[in-house]
Amino acid sequence: MTSSPIDDIKARLDIVEVISSYIKLQKAGANYRAVCPFHSEKSPSFFVSPARQIWHCFGCNSGGDVFGFVKQIEGIEFGDALKILAQKAGVELKPFRPEFKELATERTRLYEATELATSFFEKQLEASAAGKKAKDYLLGRGISEDSIKKWRLGYSPDTWQGLIDFLSGRGFKNAEVEKAGLAIKKDSGGHYDRFRGRIMFPIFDLNSQIIGFGGRVVGRPGAEVVEIETGTRVQAIKGSGQKGRVSTEDNIGIGTAKYINTPSTILYDKSRTLYGLDKAKVEVRKKDTCILVEGYTDVILSSQSGIENVAAVSGTALTPLQLKILRRYTENLLISFDMDLAGDSATKRGINLALNQGFNIKVVTLPEGKDAADLILKSIKSWEESIEKAKSILEFYFETTLKKLDKKEIEGKKEISKILLPIIKRIPNKIEQTFWLQRLSNEIQVKEEDLIIELAKTKSEEEVLGLEPEETINLPLKTRKELLEERLLILVLSDRQNLEKVTAEDLEMLPSNISQIIRVYQQAKDSETAFKKLKSEEKKTVDYLLLKAEMLQELSKKDQDIDFLDCLREIKNMQIKADLELLSQDLRAAEFKKDAKVITTLVEKFNQLVKKLSKD
Repeated sequence: MTSSPIDDIKARLDIVEVISSYIKLQKAGANYRAVCPFHSEKSPSFFVSPARQIWHCFGCNSGGDVFGFVKQIEGIEFGDALKILAQKAGVELKPFRPEFKELATERTRLYEATELATSFFEKQLEASAAGKKAKDYLLGRGISEDSIKKWRLGYSPDTWQGLIDFLSGRGFKNAEVEKAGLAIKKDSGGHYDRFRGRIMFPIFDLNSQIIGFGGRVVGRPGAEVVEIETGTRVQAIKGSGQKGRVSTEDNIGIGTAKYINTPSTILYDKSRTLYGLDKAKVEVRKKDTCILVEGYTDVILSSQSGIENVAAVSGTALTPLQLKILRRYTENLLISFDMDLAGDSATKRGINLALNQGFNIKVVTLPEGKDAADLILKSIKSWEESIEKAKSILEFYFETTLKKLDKKEIEGKKEISKILLPIIKRIPNKIEQTFWLQRLSNEIQVKEEDLIIELAKTKSEEEVLGLEPEETINLPLKTRKELLEERLLILVLSDRQNLEKVTAEDLEMLPSNISQIIRVYQQAKDSETAFKKLKSEEKKTVDYLLLKAEMLQELSKKDQDIDFLDCLREIKNMQIKADLELLSQDLRAAEFKKDAKVITTLVEKFNQLVKKLSKD
């Protein structure tokens, strides 16, 4: 019998290797642990079992196999997770087979559109007259031929429908091109290309799949579109004279912007995208630091210079989703972009959000009016030195605030304190807090005692900026009986002698989901055979409990002295007490009705249970 692609993928991939490409795992006995990527926590409660090829977080209670992890961390459907893991495993998926048609998703279709669009733009950069001029601009900016190919830079011709016609010839409808963020719908009907006459920067997801584009204007050189070949199909797209040019009206708004980006699509979400992180993530993990810059060329030139642990926020302030992704690789950030940290700025919100999540932040200061790309072009050594001399975020706060305000004037002193005291207040270490209070006192010539009084009245940064508190997970607490039942099943699964001690009467007391698992194991000749006979949900329960047993052994020794008989006895006693409570209620009702016969029967049952309880 031929195995399914899912089985092939699971056989070829190690869950530890897959998950460690997203988050940092640490060895913990036979297993691995990490800070959970799906909820905020400081102590690691996320565990991976290489033996069972599963993962589970005991903090937020999420878990599953390698497919479940990729689905959850990428925020995608099963079909897309299958495609990603098939590529990692080297398993060929054959869409023409009926069983694969159901796995085709809209996302996959749009990935195909963006990939084809990238090939189209690459061809225009190399072969069209206007594209060659755009390429000359890139080379003049210091971007090498190798980097142009590595980052798949291209050029969008200055025509109304060059890309639309190209994709149409490959079976894509205008509505699909629009959904990919590559076309705009006219009010009068029809569509036109979103990107025209621009250098194109493909934007990649963490698996290096193209999800969107950034387009930089380079003037209006003409409407030439060259022939492009994909596979065995060739389509010639040509603009002719004024007909193919973009009108003056089109230059209003979208046409005049230096940069335009793909709008939000089902593939591209600006708030969760960091340009270049797909290529930088290995180096980020290796150096345990990510350098954040503003633009595409900053990333490309830094990578080209040999400093590869760089990603760009692409003009946005740091968002919670971006930070969540970054935390998979490092907790150390070097920020190298223009930051106005005074007042209620979006940048300040992002910085403080990162601090609240435990990131260590330093600031790379650049010459005024320059960005990272400018500095790299001038001198790679200067860029390296700026990184080495990065300042702590508090040092940067002090420097920029004191530079902008007059610390000699009373109003200046008040404004400086208004900005810096909320920052100082959030420092958890009292010694460090006192150090910065003394620094502020010396800088603005105000008594430290007075600053302490003002500090007490000052709202924290979280209150000032309206930052959300850390995400918390409120799982329903398990009762003692439920915990004991779990423990009992763990002991049964771990030792076949315990399995044989469970009687039919015991099974009647246990919940149906647990008793059914025990029955299957009792009837099977060995654990492997029993596991195969379990239903899907029952297998998940067994995997979870066995992983939990291993974690308990590693994390806490106090539970090791709870043996099987004690656990079973306690469950029995708890069940008897619950039955006694119900009988007591029935007795009260019978006494109220003065039903002597029922009272006698209930008293007899009550006494029997009491004797059994005391006996056990």
